[in-house]
Amino acid sequence: MTEAYDGRQVVGMDLHRRRSVLVRMTGDGRKLETVRIENSPRALRAVLARAGKNPRVVAGATYGWYWAADVLEEAGAEVHLAHPLGVKAFTCRRVKDDERDAADLADLLRMGRLPEAWIAPPEIRELRELTRYRHKLVGLRTSCRDQVHAVLAKLGIPVTCTDIFGAWGNTWLDGLDLPQPYAGKVASLRQLNAGLTGEIALLEQVIGDLLAGHEGYRAIQVLPGIGPVPVAVAEIGDIRRFPGPGQLCSWAGLTPRHRESDLKVSRGHVTKQGSRMLRWAVCEAIQRQPAGTRPRQVKDGIIARRGKEAKNTAKVAAARELLTLVFYGMRDGHIRRASRPGQAA
Repeated sequence: MTEAYDGRQVVGMDLHRRRSVLVRMTGDGRKLETVRIENSPRALRAVLARAGKNPRVVAGATYGWYWAADVLEEAGAEVHLAHPLGVKAFTCRRVKDDERDAADLADLLRMGRLPEAWIAPPEIRELRELTRYRHKLVGLRTSCRDQVHAVLAKLGIPVTCTDIFGAWGNTWLDGLDLPQPYAGKVASLRQLNAGLTGEIALLEQVIGDLLAGHEGYRAIQVLPGIGPVPVAVAEIGDIRRFPGPGQLCSWAGLTPRHRESDLKVSRGHVTKQGSRMLRWAVCEAIQRQPAGTRPRQVKDGIIARRGKEAKNTAKVAAARELLTLVFYGMRDGHIRRASRPGQAA
């Protein structure tokens, strides 16, 4: 059913992999049209053409939302992205279907109560694609190397070098006389390892070229543990969207849970609601902090006060301190103070 309306429209889109449902409504919540489309730029533009000038459109941050957001923006829509955690309550309804999901998204948007996710620009999405793909390849390479060690352990062969995939280690592996099928498996894993290493090196070169002129990336390179692969830059994107380092730490899921009702207040572990990649990267960097750096001082101070049982708490607190330094480095283009007064940098 289609109804004429001259005002600015609100469109809710329940996006799926092959098909989507769109609900057009007025600013006061009156439904104008409900339509199901086969996912394609042409079909989406056709529905948007009936939504008037500069409609407000909301879609869920679901699998494969990039193309829809780009098509909507090119068609002149004001695009919003619903945060998955904010609309999780949809699953608790007695009756749940695509039309209601789309209508509820539109209602939340027009009432100003939509929990929004940031729509990363194309260049940040491309950078994230590269850094996340490299992360996957490194995981696959680690799996291959672990399997080689497992084969050697099964055969009772002691490893006599630190890195069996280095120059000397490869020579050592070449000299082993392994029975089948273990010899074939090790040869296959070594070949996969070499191929993955080449792909990882190529990705690192491409990522470095993309960020050659990025001031924030150059600034945070002086921080120990950050490394040459800009996971933090790719995941954070535009640092100016965060008012301060506290909001960035919260977005990374590194702030404690807080529950308050009447006079009862409870605080727990970190929320882990945020960028999993950024949280992982910062926590990994904490393992490589030399003495004298601010994150290391925070970590050592907590352990000294509370004992070794507080190692995880200390690591999270140090991660927040490091992420604070990353925030100011990306915002200002330089690191003001990587160590506390009286300590070596």
